[in-house]
Amino acid sequence: MQTTDSPSGFAASAGRAAGRSLKPLIRRCTFVGSIVRVSTERPVIVLTYDDGPDPLGTTAILEALEAKRASATFFVLLTRVRRHPRLLDDILAAGHEIGLHGLDHQRLSSLPYGTAKARLRDGKAELEDLTGQLIRWMRPPYGAQTFATWHAIRTTNLEPVMWNRTTWDSRNVSQQERVAMATQRPISGTILLAHDGFAGEADGVGDGPEPTVDRGRLTTLILEEFQARGLSGCSLEAALEQGTAVREGWFTRKEG
Repeated sequence: MQTTDSPSGFAASAGRAAGRSLKPLIRRCTFVGSIVRVSTERPVIVLTYDDGPDPLGTTAILEALEAKRASATFFVLLTRVRRHPRLLDDILAAGHEIGLHGLDHQRLSSLPYGTAKARLRDGKAELEDLTGQLIRWMRPPYGAQTFATWHAIRTTNLEPVMWNRTTWDSRNVSQQERVAMATQRPISGTILLAHDGFAGEADGVGDGPEPTVDRGRLTTLILEEFQARGLSGCSLEAALEQGTAVREGWFTRKEG
């Protein structure tokens, strides 16, 4: 076991301390930033959904959004879109926004730069062909991003979009805990992370069994809580019509 009394132990300790001291600076590096929220005076929460489309989750969420007259941004996986092309059409027909989540759910940060860039380029082109729309936004799987993957995203004419609030819907917790996590200290322009599917082996990953969650009901409960506080849900595109993107440095391999 190394201690800080040894040269290697001292170096490791100093490195950790330097990393902690640099974190605030890294977050302020907006010139290499990712969108983490929207600065807006409109009372809106940005709703985002990852890992779909999914026959159960996406359909239930679309129904909940329609009932609450809310819009959202769906970050889709091409592995899922190819299996469920009609669901992509359903999302678009309902007036929601599409962003890229990946060809599959592999971490871009685990791939060589050239491979990551090629996958981004191919995913963007395929999704634009399917939607007939310009794809602007990219959310890296797990929110895992290095400077290299950030650069690959930007040079593919995409912009990374992260979040500053989550629903915990990828965890095995109660519905009440999910609602509480999603709605605590809500402020206008918050970007909320949620999921309309759960990536599995067919999407290039093995994250274990899908948690039990009624995704449509969760959307309804969250929107009702927001509405009680005078906030409505909308897509990123809609929030930016009268708002400004707030960017921060986001470089981590940790799952959000």
